[in-house]
Amino acid sequence: MEETVAIATRITIQIITAMTGVILHSVPSGRGDATRGLAGEMRIPAGCHTSCYKIRMSEHVIPFQPNRFEGAAPHYLQGRPPYAPLLFRRVAELIGLGSRHRVLDLGCGPGQLASGFAYFAGSVLAMDPEPEMLAIGAARVEGVLTNVTFLQGSSYDLGPEIGEQFGPFHLAAIGRAFHWMDRADTLFRLNTLIAPDGAVALFTDVHPDVPDNAWMKEFRAIRRRCTDENRADRQPDWPTHETILLASPFCQLERVGVVERRRIPKAQIVDRALSMSSCSRSRLGARVEQLTAEIAALAESAAKEGWIDEVVESVALVAVRQH
Repeated sequence: MEETVAIATRITIQIITAMTGVILHSVPSGRGDATRGLAGEMRIPAGCHTSCYKIRMSEHVIPFQPNRFEGAAPHYLQGRPPYAPLLFRRVAELIGLGSRHRVLDLGCGPGQLASGFAYFAGSVLAMDPEPEMLAIGAARVEGVLTNVTFLQGSSYDLGPEIGEQFGPFHLAAIGRAFHWMDRADTLFRLNTLIAPDGAVALFTDVHPDVPDNAWMKEFRAIRRRCTDENRADRQPDWPTHETILLASPFCQLERVGVVERRRIPKAQIVDRALSMSSCSRSRLGARVEQLTAEIAALAESAAKEGWIDEVVESVALVAVRQH
């Protein structure tokens, strides 16, 4: 069972809008070497905010656990919905990504974003703290894509060395992982590694409320029942990604989405559950048997001739600096 995560106040963000821009102060909270947060300030270009006001808010951060997805990696590619191929093209066109550019896939997992953008960029650096994820990702692209490099590390390892060896980046892509990071600190670091005309893009998948997705309600209920999942980012006072981005240099936002109807083998939703950190065998122990049995029963009832229909929206929230 994934333990209830203590909400740690990491940063107080004070935004003061003036004619010359906004100063964001990042104050470390003493979380220690595991986070190595940066102290300093970022100047947010004028125009991100249209009136003079002061906002104070606490940014809650989930404590960093480098082995959070230990045991989940083998199920990730099989279980998680892949991003729509068209989404990669739409984002590449939107930010002008080309063969002369470099991409960072941060929190890459098995490299779904890295392999997708490798066809549009000159090179891709894929970073993740979980060695098992990196091994699976490297095996996927071996002999197929020669412009992808996998590197063990997290957002807390972003620094000048990464920029000197692999940057500057035209795009930092983050898929289903931004909530695990110290988001304000990550954007602080990315601001030094991304080219002036570059972008940050947050990727996720959404299941719209349509009849084909009726089974998702019970799928989520089983996960909650079997894991007692109570993550900090599911709490009502958790600042949204949009809130954090709007208070950063990457404050001009655009959302891109591609909706697809898909048909998946019924066994895939068992892998989907086991691909999540809260549901992995290393977290649940013997309770994983209850989870898989209930998910398998749901799959059996939802399937038609062994297949389950679902509608998936692949979404990218693209953020650039105000020019």
